[in-house]
Amino acid sequence: MKQEGKYKKYQWVELNLKRKADDFRPESFYPADISLPDIEILNTIDTSGNWRERKQIILESGPKVYTSLSELIEDSKSSNNISLATFKPSRITKFSWQQDDRDWKAGFKRHIDQHDMFDERDRKEIQNVRKVPYKFYYHFEDENGKSSRMMIEDWEIGALYWTCLKAADGNEEKALIKEKQRFFDIFTTKNDIYFFLGTTMQFHRRRASNPFVIIGVFYPLKERPSTQTSLFG
Repeated sequence: MKQEGKYKKYQWVELNLKRKADDFRPESFYPADISLPDIEILNTIDTSGNWRERKQIILESGPKVYTSLSELIEDSKSSNNISLATFKPSRITKFSWQQDDRDWKAGFKRHIDQHDMFDERDRKEIQNVRKVPYKFYYHFEDENGKSSRMMIEDWEIGALYWTCLKAADGNEEKALIKEKQRFFDIFTTKNDIYFFLGTTMQFHRRRASNPFVIIGVFYPLKERPSTQTSLFG
């Protein structure tokens, strides 16, 4: 991928897209050319006004915000095949993790080596990306009190792990505690949390009981109620 084709989170880009023949999910599109020769980098949506513009796009003018996980799963099984959604949990009850493989699976490495969409530099960059040796989960309830545990596949949580590990001088236990402080202790106290949920094609195709994972976390600060004091009481 060309260096000038890089972009940031919450930055608009324009490029040609196409559908993958074997992916039935309606929200799944791919770059027409993986080298991104036609990409145009546009403006970034900043966090001013407590994420005012981001909230307007995602929560107000965007697709429906789900509050019932059962309803979302039913919509994923219907003819709509919903595979991408914004979800508002009523309560986040826990943040947990479990150990995972410490290296990429051999099949992933072979796929990168054999795929002609990557040049030699891209292959080296991808294979040099460190694999986070833990999986992270949110435990939460929806508006109906339905309890769930869902894996967090957000790039941001992996990047934070390496930052925490460095700050903890390589002590993984301390790094995990720091991760929890950010994604649970601070977020659930100070931030208004929404999940970006997406299905994995494998489990969506099987019509699994829950094909969704958390692919992103939307976390503006909680709004403080206005406190206007009248001069007359």
